[in-house]
Amino acid sequence: MTLMNTLRVHRKSVAADGVVALELAAPDGGRLTDWTPGSHLDLVLPGGLTRQYSLCGDRWDPRRYRLGILREPGGRGGSARVHDELAVGDEVGVGGPRNNFPLVPSPEYLFVAGGIGITPLLPMVQQAELLGARWRLLYGGRNRAAMAFLDELGAYGEHVEVRPQDEHGLLDLAGFLGEPRPGVKIYACGPAPLLGAIERVCAAWPPRTLRTERFAVDDSAAPARATPFEVELARTGVRVTVPVGTSVLDAVAGAGVEVLSSCRQGTCGTCETTVLAGRPEHRDAILEDHERAAADCMFVCVSRSLSDRLVLDL
Repeated sequence: MTLMNTLRVHRKSVAADGVVALELAAPDGGRLTDWTPGSHLDLVLPGGLTRQYSLCGDRWDPRRYRLGILREPGGRGGSARVHDELAVGDEVGVGGPRNNFPLVPSPEYLFVAGGIGITPLLPMVQQAELLGARWRLLYGGRNRAAMAFLDELGAYGEHVEVRPQDEHGLLDLAGFLGEPRPGVKIYACGPAPLLGAIERVCAAWPPRTLRTERFAVDDSAAPARATPFEVELARTGVRVTVPVGTSVLDAVAGAGVEVLSSCRQGTCGTCETTVLAGRPEHRDAILEDHERAAADCMFVCVSRSLSDRLVLDL
């Protein structure tokens, strides 16, 4: 369940091979909800599919949202519907904007984008430029034709290094980032191998330097518990048993408690829930290490429990 507004497709254009840019506006042309760099929208597509896409337009335009959407042949059908079915004039349900990948203040930024991972970083480089911060962007992709928004990035000159893989090979992350140093924030978005590589390169950097946004959760590891656990709903005192193979989200829904949710993959952040007691097993792609250690919130669509009991603020 998620809260939705209805917007209209104002423009649809090709941004690169396999990528369309979608502009959305209110049906009455009115002002849209403000957003900040790193934000995303929930897009409710024909047939009820809900997908999350980063906002990549001008955050100072109050009447247009822009999304860049890659066709994913191995995906679950959402991007194909955008590419093949959604047309100018169609109305779509939209949730958000929400921001799980905020740009925090810093005198210097290093941005690393792989493929469609450029979308959340575009508004960030615009913001860094506006604020007068030092910044550079390393942008990789399979080839130039598949790399979206190169024309817009060309305006930033030497701030941007474009490195198509068919011309330059894999990104030289260590060379781009340089020696570990304080006073820098590194933002990266792209496929899992790229983010894994940059996490290894950044291991020697000061804590909390690197911030990443993932397209999907790495759920290859089995849950830590192979037995049911109990969730206590603090507002009513109701206790719910969460069986193996059932999400906390579904278990509490079975007890009559609906939690706002959207992606059900631990990527959108809609179902964030406060933890009052117990130790959650975080299985999302959102929280940073220090946030996981705090154990005071969890995303109940995917995360589970390390302890026999969790007390949630529900």
